[in-house]
Amino acid sequence: MCTVMASELCKTISVARLEKHKNLFLNYRNLHHFPLELLKDEGLQYLERLYMKRNSLTTLPENLAQKLPNLVELYLHSNNIVVVPEEVGDLKELQTLDISTNRLLTLPERLHLCLSLQYLTVDRNQLWCVPRQLCQLPSLNELSMAGNRLAFLPLDLGRSRELQYVYVDNNIHLKGLPSYLYNKVIGCSGCGAPIQVSEAKLLSFSSGQLTVFLPAEVKAIGTEKDHVLPLQELAMRSLYHTYHMFLKDLNFLSPISLPRSLLELLHCPLGHCHRCSEPMFTIVYPKLFPLRETPMAGLHQGRTTVSFVAYCCSTQCLKTFDLLG
Repeated sequence: MCTVMASELCKTISVARLEKHKNLFLNYRNLHHFPLELLKDEGLQYLERLYMKRNSLTTLPENLAQKLPNLVELYLHSNNIVVVPEEVGDLKELQTLDISTNRLLTLPERLHLCLSLQYLTVDRNQLWCVPRQLCQLPSLNELSMAGNRLAFLPLDLGRSRELQYVYVDNNIHLKGLPSYLYNKVIGCSGCGAPIQVSEAKLLSFSSGQLTVFLPAEVKAIGTEKDHVLPLQELAMRSLYHTYHMFLKDLNFLSPISLPRSLLELLHCPLGHCHRCSEPMFTIVYPKLFPLRETPMAGLHQGRTTVSFVAYCCSTQCLKTFDLLG
């Protein structure tokens, strides 16, 4: 690796290893590949903060957590990263991840295993969705996803008391915010533009002149006239309650007892009823509350046309849920 051009980089990393540095600055190095020097031998076991902003990285190594196990802050702003490996979930000490201004289409599902993660910034990527597992991050306090291509958000986003700040500004296709985000600090200016016909392939829900698109995992939309739940939904809810005490570890279930896809859904439901917290797996009963009709309207001064969406589990919860109550 140590060519004439890379000798300075090698020296910087070697010194950091020998002197057990906690901070390493590799910004503006014109890096096209993640430096192998960082991963040699035992890696940099003592490193806590790694700055790699404004390079030309396209990928991250899968063994990052093995070689840099004590990372607390990782800054990858302004690179060309297309995919974040699932193994990033093994960074158990990670508190801050900034991967804004890259080329991400989605986020790794195992990111929710970063139990210490408090600040996640993925602004200015190409995200059209985020995994519902993101809602399981127990320590997440601030989430910023501005300037992407989001058309919907996970149903449970904001259900955690820890999550207090959510910024989704300039996602022009985004027209609905989960009602769990009500009374949180939200940024949604520049959202709510009409969705092009070519992109309208998701289930949608309309109320008056308002239309919102729902997450791709939703299989059915319930209305006040629907009083009978689908058989699969009833079965999944029954299984969930039967095994609720074991849900922290579903390995007790035999691999042949349920298909893997259903096991994963059982462990991470589509969402929870915004009225009674009943888990939902295939069907939701949505109810719109236009932001312009809430006390938060003045904060955004007409710069957005989004609505809050309550996702309920039944006609009863749908009728009784009141966002402003």
